[in-house]
Amino acid sequence: MKLIAYLHFAGQCEEALNFYKDALGGEIVQVSRFGEGPMEIDPAVKNSIMHARLKIGESVLYMSDGFKPEEMKQGNNVSLSLDIDDLSKIDNLFNKLSEGGTIKLPLGDMFWGARFGMFIDKFGIHWMMNCELKKEPALN
Repeated sequence: MKLIAYLHFAGQCEEALNFYKDALGGEIVQVSRFGEGPMEIDPAVKNSIMHARLKIGESVLYMSDGFKPEEMKQGNNVSLSLDIDDLSKIDNLFNKLSEGGTIKLPLGDMFWGARFGMFIDKFGIHWMMNCELKKEPALN
């Protein structure tokens, strides 16, 4: 299991990504845009960043433009992301950490091949959980 900081922006993710890359000597290892996914998306945000990964030394920073940029503000624009490597653990961890909090997105299987969910815990900390789903080997 890895704990990763996830930064959310109100439309400035690409600018911030390049700023942090240059300032910290990082390497951009992934950029996915909202328009690349299968969901209906407002044309005004289709080129916004849905998910980016910036490698900084041994660490990785996740970044995104929010679905609702008007709701992004200081205080709710940083989440902790748990990248879980064992599917059998995600439900229990999600339920324990979200107890007494507010579930923003229930755990579910997502189009990118992972089980994912979001919540705010009882202390006001924003969390995201992601566990890659194992793919069955192709039959020949």
